[in-house]
Formats: sequence, structure tokens, C-alpha cells
Amino acid sequence: MSTEALVIVDFQNDFTPGGALAVPHGDEIAGRVRELAESGRFDLVVATRDWHPADHGSFAERGGPWPPHCVQDTPGAQLHDGAPTDRIDVIVDKGQDPGTDGYSGFEATELEQVLRDRGVDRVTVVGLATDYCVKNTALDALRKGFEVEVDRDGVRGIDVKPGDVEQALDEVRAAGGTVT
Repeated sequence: MSTEALVIVDFQNDFTPGGALAVPHGDEIAGRVRELAESGRFDLVVATRDWHPADHGSFAERGGPWPPHCVQDTPGAQLHDGAPTDRIDVIVDKGQDPGTDGYSGFEATELEQVLRDRGVDRVTVVGLATDYCVKNTALDALRKGFEVEVDRDGVRGIDVKPGDVEQALDEVRAAGGTVT
């Protein structure tokens, strides 16, 4: 029997409308994420958070591509009110190293160990943004030997270049994941 985790990627205030790096319609995933978290299907529910130091290298003022966002201990870095915090078992902070992007929930975090300790072999990934942190988390999960599903209704992307979101989902499929 499979042990499954729901991984909610970066459903944070700064990535939703009104936030410092808002994903268009990012708040609209709330209903689907809650539905999944409450479904009883998952043995573990994990949320990742971008948790950047104020001098993070991805910030434009430091030569990166993004405005300052999800700075540790700020309101923007907190999980969005629509996140099912009452159902989340573990929060994993990522992006804390100023020198790395931290797009993946597995990059320099304890996420893999948390999943292995609970015997998880399958993950369903939802969250923000499809074409960055969701994609990279899903691809790393596949590389680490987990079965991966991305729930399309539970993600939203930035689409900096039109088609980025579809390309990201295609990359997940090409690596062996499913998109439902």
C-alpha cells in the first residue's frame, strides 16, 4: 500500500494578489488545496515556505530577477489565510541560503527526510508558482524516487513568457510525473 503526502508549495501572502510577487489568481487555489487536505487521502500534509533572509540573492537589489519577497518573519512570508493550516502536519522553510534560488522544496531542506521518516512513496504537489517552485519541487521529488502527481486545479503560475506554465507541466510529465 502506498503512503502519500500532499505537498503545498509556497501558498504565502507575497505570492497571492496584493503580495510583493503576486501570482495571478494565486489565491484561487485555496478551495482545491483545502479539499485535498481534508480528503483523508493523505497520510501527511506538508507546506513549504519561501523564507528568505533580507539579503537574498534572488532580489533585484542584489542582482536577482525578483523584487524582495517572503522575507523571514514578515507578513508576506506567512502562509496565506486560505491555506489549510489546521491540516498541515509539517512546515518546511526553504530559500534561506542567500546564494541559491531555493525554488525546490527539497533544496537545502529537511523535506526528503520528513517524507522518508513517514514512509511516503507518493506525493501530490499543489501551490505556487507552477512554472518555478511547483515545477522544481515536483522534478526533485521524481529525481529522489517518489511518484509525483501535480494537481492542476491546485496550482497557478506566473507565465512570464506565455506558455511557461504548460512547458513546466510538460517537463514534469516528461520526467515521469502525472498532471491531473
